[in-house]
Amino acid sequence: PKWQWLALAVVLVGYWAAFALYPLPGPNFDYASAGATPNWPYNFTGFAAHWNKNTNLAWAFDRWFLNLFRSDKSFLFNGGGYATLSFIPTLGTMILGLIAGGWLKGGGTGWSKAGWLALAGVAGLALGIAADSYGICPSVKRIWTPAWTLFSGGWCFLFLAGFYAVMDVMQLQTWAFPLRVVGMNSIAAYCMAALIHPFIVGTLRTHLGSDVFKVWGEAYEPLAIGAVVLTVYWLILFWMYRRGIFLRI
Repeated sequence: PKWQWLALAVVLVGYWAAFALYPLPGPNFDYASAGATPNWPYNFTGFAAHWNKNTNLAWAFDRWFLNLFRSDKSFLFNGGGYATLSFIPTLGTMILGLIAGGWLKGGGTGWSKAGWLALAGVAGLALGIAADSYGICPSVKRIWTPAWTLFSGGWCFLFLAGFYAVMDVMQLQTWAFPLRVVGMNSIAAYCMAALIHPFIVGTLRTHLGSDVFKVWGEAYEPLAIGAVVLTVYWLILFWMYRRGIFLRI
């Protein structure tokens, strides 16, 4: 529906304009109190500086909004640069999902649907990269900038087009069983990733030794941890899959 495209444009352009119109830090700005530094190597310059960490509109909003609640300590900044207002551009990501779902449920051949998804993916990537490259809007995942919304959405469209073409149009589905086990219990997967990761790592280190993940060297320890924890997650999800246990909202 046209209203979805209109809503997407309002969200992304409106959020972009709000950041663009928020003034840049003045010469007397107290960077230390914002957890920022003017010489940080990852700071943007020029127009893109409107999206710099902890000197942007979303940071200013949090410094006002979060201090409305009673607390023993005043909120000054988030060390990672995360912001409450980031929920607004993520609405754009959700709308892109609605659009994709509408295409899949609509008429037309399977190949035409896959084609439209792929075309949308290329367009999203092109717009996101162009906005970032020309300094119109930097692509920053942590605050979910409009450019990042388009860029990440483009990749999602491309992956969806590929999976849809292979699994639904060509009916080549057997290979995807490991993915299906996760996808059918995605809520459980998200909860496990948020709640039991430290427990799994700690338990394995307790019983197998503190250096168990350094078997290929310290440089590869994070990779080893990720692979082992992911395997444990999958085995739990497989157990749930075999017993028909699926978390739903």
